[in-house]
Formats: sequence, structure tokens, C-alpha cells
Amino acid sequence: MPARLRIVVLVCATLVVAALALTVLLARPSGSDAGPGLQGALFPPGIKPARFTLTEVGGKPFDAQTLRGRVAVVTFVYSTCQDTCPLTAEQIRGALDQLGHRVPVIAVSVKPDQDTPFHVHRFLVEHRLLGRMTYLTGTRAQLARVWKQFAVAPDRTNSPHSVDTVVLDRQGRQRVGFDVNDLRPEDLAHDISALEREN
Repeated sequence: MPARLRIVVLVCATLVVAALALTVLLARPSGSDAGPGLQGALFPPGIKPARFTLTEVGGKPFDAQTLRGRVAVVTFVYSTCQDTCPLTAEQIRGALDQLGHRVPVIAVSVKPDQDTPFHVHRFLVEHRLLGRMTYLTGTRAQLARVWKQFAVAPDRTNSPHSVDTVVLDRQGRQRVGFDVNDLRPEDLAHDISALEREN
């Protein structure tokens, strides 16, 4: 084979390989730790469905089993927080606005001594989540069991709490998680929709 023809074949082969690599790269999901079709960090299989009973701020008991059959969002915040919790609330509200239909959203307190009915109501109103987010509290012992289920560190004097948002599937299993720094409305809305489409 003439040297010139060999060079042309080599250049063409290189271009084909580069095009295939670019196609694969562009086809990958944009989120970090993204799994098949999901943008958030995937939980390992085999996690048991969430089981807990807490109290809505108005005093009504809430059992996590009432979420079965629906995809739901669980987040961990407190109502007087001035930095990460308001951001989390805004991102969740943005996802709900994009979805355009009701999705159960549960906020679990990480600072129950601060979550008075007044503060919780103000928090929900400020972030336009009144009637869209169920805010749960309880004794520190009751909450500690929920924090442990979701591997959440509560707020302490010398260390801030971990701000995590978790999407449960229809069986109540933790499927996808977002740290506050990775939570974006479009990604959360995408993953909720993807899990709603699962059989």
C-alpha cells in the first residue's frame, strides 16, 4: 500500500474512533454518580423501606408507610437555619414547580428545639411550600432513629448538620440522594419522574 494511502486510512480511522468516543461521552448523564437514567447519587440495592412515625408540627401523627405507592422526597432541615436549609427548600420548590403535579415532600427536623409552630409556618410560607411540604418533628430520641435510617448527622453546637435530600421509590426505599451542593431543581424533578415511570 502506498505511503500516502496508508496515511489517509490512518487519519480516517482516527477520526472514526474520535467520533465514537465523543458520542459515548455526550450520551453519559450529566449528574455526578449518575446511574442508568438518574442524576443523583444512587443508593446501594437492598436498603429496607423507610419506617418511622413522627409528628407533624400541628400535632398530627405521621407514619412513613402512608407514602407507599408514591414516589416521595425526604429532606432534613430546621426552620431557623440561615444558609443551607433555605437553599434546599428553594431547590425542592423549583423541582415541584417543574413537575407540575403533587409529590409528597417530607421535611424531618434536625433541630427540634428550634422548630416551633411559628418558625416552621414562617419557613414554609417564605419558601412557598405551605401545603406542599409536610414538616415533621418529635423528641430527640424519635428523630435520632430517623436520622440513623438516613445516615444524617443532626445539628450540633460545633458542627453543622448534613443537608441531604433523598428520593424514595414507590416501595419506600431510598433510591437517590442529593447533597445540598449537588441539588438542582431540574435533576431532582428528572429523578422523581424517572422513578414514577418505573413499574
